[in-house]
Amino acid sequence: MPLFHLVIIAVIQGITEFLPVSSSGHLILLPGLTGLDDQGQAIDVAVHVGTLFAVMLYFRADVKVATIGFFQLMTGNVSSHSARLALLLLIASVPVVGFGLILKVTGYSDLLRSIEVIGWAMLVFGLFLYWSDQAGATHKTERDWSIQDAMIIGVWQAVALIPGTSRSGICITGARFLGYGRQDAAKIAMLLSIPTIIASGAYLAGETLAEANIALLRDAAIAAFFAFVAALVALVIMMRLLRSVSFTPYVVYRVVLGIALLAVAYT
Repeated sequence: MPLFHLVIIAVIQGITEFLPVSSSGHLILLPGLTGLDDQGQAIDVAVHVGTLFAVMLYFRADVKVATIGFFQLMTGNVSSHSARLALLLLIASVPVVGFGLILKVTGYSDLLRSIEVIGWAMLVFGLFLYWSDQAGATHKTERDWSIQDAMIIGVWQAVALIPGTSRSGICITGARFLGYGRQDAAKIAMLLSIPTIIASGAYLAGETLAEANIALLRDAAIAAFFAFVAALVALVIMMRLLRSVSFTPYVVYRVVLGIALLAVAYT
């Protein structure tokens, strides 16, 4: 695959994975709107791995705590802060993994990959993000994250299986409705991306390893690297901006893009 094509895919994935604008929607739209060849599942897995390393590096302290907590859970310890964080991440990840498998097995996941679906999801869930950001209270922080809230946000996250919804955006929407501040809602959404990306990446990697060759592995490594850099930059910028800026700029982008896609779909 040409280097330019790999870089375009990686940058799009890296920037949109954590911004509330839907990475899957943009990657689906790329070949349809530009005429470029579909990048294939192996490259999709690679760019997700790149963004995974980016979020793990940015939130490395929390990742360390959750990793320790995961091993504590395996020994039956559920009382420590580490174990509780790991438990909350696992609970919130169950709905998206379960619904994802159902959509994959039934074939409905392919039926959702249309410009019309992405356009409506961009528009509707962008407005939901705006509603939650404007109406949501800010009396909770990440330390108030409870099992009940993890279950609720987990259900919100499962909605992101609709292309164009945005996994980070819908998690932030759910967290803001529950009363979490902007930065805390974003942090919860980012941490939730880790088990989700690991689960989806492991599943897709199992399907693509049999077709791997030297050229494909080289392309995957290049894509993963550029996705890592783009995602890390996007994370740093977004988390800093949230100290003083709302999610409105992302909402405006989603609404404009959603309307444009619907215009294309219906004409």
